[in-house]
Amino acid sequence: MQPATLLRRAARTAAVFTALFLVLLPLVAAHWGPLGSVDREIVVALHRSAVEHHGWTRTNRVLSDWIWDPWAMRALLAVAVGWLLWRRERRLALWVAVTAAVGTALQQAVKAAVGRGRPRWPDPVDSAHYAAFPSGHALTAIVAFGLLLWLMTLHGAPARWLRLMIAVAAVSVLGVGFTRLYLGVHWPSDVLGGWLLGAALVYGAIASYGYAQSHTGERESSPDGRVRS
Repeated sequence: MQPATLLRRAARTAAVFTALFLVLLPLVAAHWGPLGSVDREIVVALHRSAVEHHGWTRTNRVLSDWIWDPWAMRALLAVAVGWLLWRRERRLALWVAVTAAVGTALQQAVKAAVGRGRPRWPDPVDSAHYAAFPSGHALTAIVAFGLLLWLMTLHGAPARWLRLMIAVAAVSVLGVGFTRLYLGVHWPSDVLGGWLLGAALVYGAIASYGYAQSHTGERESSPDGRVRS
């Protein structure tokens, strides 16, 4: 597939995810009744299970607070940025770092603007700070794994490694969303909002990077003299 075609596809995909997020955002902000009813039904059922199954709840807490914690995801991206700098791919390193930073800033700004409360329980199994919408865990996971998959594709990773990373990414993105619901600290629409906004950021980064590359023609040279983007 031609680079121009890939660029247009990434831009269109970013626009679609952005539009979906902008549809969800006012529904959440306005406390739309049907959405609230679905949210409550799901979290009540999951909370009942969390209260009854302590071992499974502890597992979800470990996954949420350690394995898929936003800081763990940012650490993965920091390693990727360091690797890119070592390869002297400074522009790409900057793109990854800025995308991650924008994701963090944007989700905090939306949280503050919407001010959605988290689920409240007489018998909570976990706690969380700040407003609920969108889920920072969900957003950070999809940004981290989306960017890592993009980097692997750019650098010609073997198909088997790409398939493995896609599987890990799918389990992680879906898994972290489930843990936040199971632990009773988010509504389903919070998680959905995090996924949509995170996906929009990733595809926006891919499209803008491709646009910058195609319009400047700048390349960075590696120590062995080969040209790298």
